[in-house]
Amino acid sequence: MSDLLAEMGRYWKAGKLVPYLGPGIWREEEGVSAPFPIDAESLSESLARRVAVPSRVRKNLSAAAQYIESHRHRKTLRKLLLDTFSVEIPRLALHEWLVSHPHLPLIVDVWYDGGLRALLRSRSDWGEIQGVSQADAPGSWTRAFDPDGAEVPPEAAAGWKTVLYKPLGSATPAGNFLISDSDYVEVLTEIDIQTPIPPVVQERRRESHFLFLGCRFSSQTERTYARQILKRSSDRHWAILPEELSRNEERFLRELCIERIPFSLPELCEALTGLSEAGMSVCRKVDEKGSI
Repeated sequence: MSDLLAEMGRYWKAGKLVPYLGPGIWREEEGVSAPFPIDAESLSESLARRVAVPSRVRKNLSAAAQYIESHRHRKTLRKLLLDTFSVEIPRLALHEWLVSHPHLPLIVDVWYDGGLRALLRSRSDWGEIQGVSQADAPGSWTRAFDPDGAEVPPEAAAGWKTVLYKPLGSATPAGNFLISDSDYVEVLTEIDIQTPIPPVVQERRRESHFLFLGCRFSSQTERTYARQILKRSSDRHWAILPEELSRNEERFLRELCIERIPFSLPELCEALTGLSEAGMSVCRKVDEKGSI
């Protein structure tokens, strides 16, 4: 295990370890409760409590979102999502830890909250790229934003020390959401040839190793996004997956050369912190919890 940590530490210091964050990170920290749903099923049920959807799709997020979009208009779906995720967000020690690392070229975050963006705003050397729905931005796959939330040309990303990539969009700063069946049909038609993946992400993933935190790969969409974002990166990656895996997940990990690691998320952060050049310790639980 010490060899594994040393290997990961080398990649971390070299800027070649890319955090890939899923909504499960909100379960990992003691004393922190997310003020929004933190998995697809609970988000789907949250939407269904506010807009009646057929029982057959109540637990299927993309199908429930599609039903709302088709029967109540896209604006209704967007407002529901903004109401869900535009809330006061607790600090996560993981987010603090990532923000404190000044030379992290790329972070992937596949949930709709703006928790990491809020903390990154203390810095000026980063920017965010979000996936966008063709329903909201016909002909575009992404939008780019500076630290203040102003939209900027995609070319600006080349000068950012850290790129926050939100492939499914986010409530902040502009309410972009990839969530419905029709959204995914458009993207998945093109994703195999990499059209929806921003050029700066394609460049920075080269020879990089991904670290999956708070992610599951139980749905085909989750696996497809991860597979295409990892394309042309290295052949060695890691994931914290303490729970039992499905057969589909086991096959996926083998296919993508993703190794399960037996650490909890806080333990892994502390281990990597100890190996970092700065010797930072912000991954420990924040003593005084603030709100963003």
